[in-house]
Amino acid sequence: MTFVKPNSVLLPKGFIPVMLTPFLESGEIDYDGLRALTEMYLEAGSAGLFANCLSSEMYELTEDERLEITKTVVDQVAGRVPVVATGTFGGPIAEQAAFVKRIYDTGIQAVIVISGLLAEEHESDAVFIERAKELIALTDDIPLGFYECPVPYKRLINSELLAELVKTKRIVYHKDTCLDIEEVIRRIKVAEGFNFGLYDAYMVNAVASLRAGAAGLSCIQGNIYPELIVWICNNYQDPEKQEGIDKLQKFFEDSMDVVHTAYPTIAKYSLQRRGFPISTYTRRDVGVLTDDLKEQMDELLDEIDQIQTDLGIISVFKKNLVK
Repeated sequence: MTFVKPNSVLLPKGFIPVMLTPFLESGEIDYDGLRALTEMYLEAGSAGLFANCLSSEMYELTEDERLEITKTVVDQVAGRVPVVATGTFGGPIAEQAAFVKRIYDTGIQAVIVISGLLAEEHESDAVFIERAKELIALTDDIPLGFYECPVPYKRLINSELLAELVKTKRIVYHKDTCLDIEEVIRRIKVAEGFNFGLYDAYMVNAVASLRAGAAGLSCIQGNIYPELIVWICNNYQDPEKQEGIDKLQKFFEDSMDVVHTAYPTIAKYSLQRRGFPISTYTRRDVGVLTDDLKEQMDELLDEIDQIQTDLGIISVFKKNLVK
């Protein structure tokens, strides 16, 4: 199925990974690597792609690089799944709106707005809503989404604020980082009846969020073991697979600390170890990938292999080797 770019797009249910940016050891973007990475996400079963995000090291990219990596992903996908990308990087709302239009013109289906860049941390929710509506008014009919990004600070969009935003009929995606399943449920509830999907980033609540009506997951773990995220999105309601669901949910919880340490360097290391050709070069300063951390991740990767064997999941990397 090929996706067109209508004025109001319905994003699919499932896993929408927050994409990495491969770099050469020189620090330049590895565009061939980015194309290969895009194919890997698709081969793993991703329902869509989130390019130019925090995992992509978006703040360490130039404006032209943000546009070029997004266009590269769109061209590589060639309509097979929807692509979304961040389009706000601070400054006056009019300037943010102008870049929203530029990045939308790369061919993506929705532009993602960083909640912490519409209002300062000390400013009220009323100020946030005022600026959000100003941005919406200045961006024609472009489908938008929100991301409660932890950088520059995490500004949560509670259910009352979300209710105001979805009434504009322009908000189609929300990457949720509230870490609170009760609040997730409230957010899903207020958006019922709108062309909107909540994608949870917090894997501790993965199964609970999906069962509450979340459209899917947009988590960093998908840059280490995308097949497991796809499996849980596809099978969370299957009573015959409850044992596997419980086992996988516990694994998500137990592995939280390791996957978040020195990220995204550790994700690139993990992909290397799993057979994907990618440099661990990272522009963003995220700490050192120590030998001890590598050892912990190696053990985790062994556990991932065992889980995939137990659940009958073929590794995306083994699939590629077979081809």
